[in-house]
Amino acid sequence: MENKKVFRSRISVLMLIFILAIFVPITMPMIKFMIIPGLWIMGITFLFVVFIFSGIRYVITDNYLSFNTWGTCKHDFPIWRIVSIKRSYNLLSSPAASLKRLCVDCSGADFPYLLISPVREREFIETLKAINPNIRVDVTDKKGWWRNWDWDI
Repeated sequence: MENKKVFRSRISVLMLIFILAIFVPITMPMIKFMIIPGLWIMGITFLFVVFIFSGIRYVITDNYLSFNTWGTCKHDFPIWRIVSIKRSYNLLSSPAASLKRLCVDCSGADFPYLLISPVREREFIETLKAINPNIRVDVTDKKGWWRNWDWDI
């Protein structure tokens, strides 16, 4: 029987503000001059981005860590190849809807590392360590005045 745990991606307030900062200045002239086709395109594009962000999932099944987006894009990483997990704020494109990420280093995999942002990080890390106890973990959760209500950057 397959043991399966699903973790959704954290969605960063800063990422949402960044996306709005792109969409609002473009959309305002369209509203002013009533460019209806442009408004439809911007609205559909914005909804598509929100749809993608809300569908990112990380799945741990027996010996594999998988990530997928609404079941369309799926990649598997063998957990026994994970060497370490550490905190990262890397801006590279990744299956994460947040800039507060975990860098999962893999040895001998197609990708040397994976940037992800599960909501329940501690439980996620403990689940991986239960499968592969050799994983080194260097994740600190420093709190500061800029992280009110557990917002992340």
